[in-house]
Amino acid sequence: MSEIRTVGIAGSGVIGAGWAARAMWAGLDVIAYDPFEKSEQPMCDKIERAWPSMEKLADGKPGKMGMLTFTTDLKQMCETADWIQEAAPEREDLKISLYEQMDAMARPDVIIASSSSGFLPTRLQSKCKHPERVIIGHPFYPVYLLPLVETVAGEKTSAEVMVRADAYYRSLGMFPLRLKKEIDGYICDRLQEALWREALNVLDLGIGSTEDIDRAIIYSAGLRWAIMGSFLHYHTAGGDGGMRSFMAQFDPSLELPWTALKFPKWSDELTDKLIGGCESQAEGKTMGEWEIRRNDVLVDIMHVLKKHNIGVGEVLNGNV
Repeated sequence: MSEIRTVGIAGSGVIGAGWAARAMWAGLDVIAYDPFEKSEQPMCDKIERAWPSMEKLADGKPGKMGMLTFTTDLKQMCETADWIQEAAPEREDLKISLYEQMDAMARPDVIIASSSSGFLPTRLQSKCKHPERVIIGHPFYPVYLLPLVETVAGEKTSAEVMVRADAYYRSLGMFPLRLKKEIDGYICDRLQEALWREALNVLDLGIGSTEDIDRAIIYSAGLRWAIMGSFLHYHTAGGDGGMRSFMAQFDPSLELPWTALKFPKWSDELTDKLIGGCESQAEGKTMGEWEIRRNDVLVDIMHVLKKHNIGVGEVLNGNV
């Protein structure tokens, strides 16, 4: 098993660029692969935009910055990399084919991790000769700031590979959350999907606008979630009796029809509500301007959590 010095990234989009920024910040060299040569400059631009936020979060510059190399040659990337992070478009057939190719080209000891948002690792490794080194390493946008990475093993993934993967992600300043078993959508995306479906139902029924629905989160539950998630919050909401008391009070409400958890029937009217509402909320600002504003606030919030050593603050303080 070789030391990880060069990270190969298959895919140069938002997620691939975020992985590259994280790796380079940690002092690792990156060789990024994309079949389209015109993708190099946009990737470099994304990394450049990420850098100021990373500096603000770390209160300074990295001791050593890794170098970026771009290639349209998949074989060159695979033969050079000590770790491969796939960040290709979210199409299962494409990923399975890409894994088969990368598996045939990379050294047998090189871990190949997928950034997939929900595909099963067992299917992604199905055509590989070395399926034991194939895992899911699912990050969250923006990858260069948010520390969570969900790690998932397939049926043929080795236990030793999962241990190595956890160590690698921790070296990037991330928090690897290993699932006990594989499932479509993993953990966080399943939670996000449930909220997304319910939000669309509320919008479709005319109960609130996109802004109303977002405000319902950011002025209440969203603030709590950053500190203690869902279960610990309900535990404290039960008073001195904790979750036991909470369930005694609210258990009957679990059978009430408070959620639909299915997508509403799609229509032109719902599309107009969704798009028009979001464009109105954006207040004429570009996506780039919102990205900068979001990052500045995220960094400030993470600094506060670091001060209190809670939530993400524990990761930043190296306590988890």
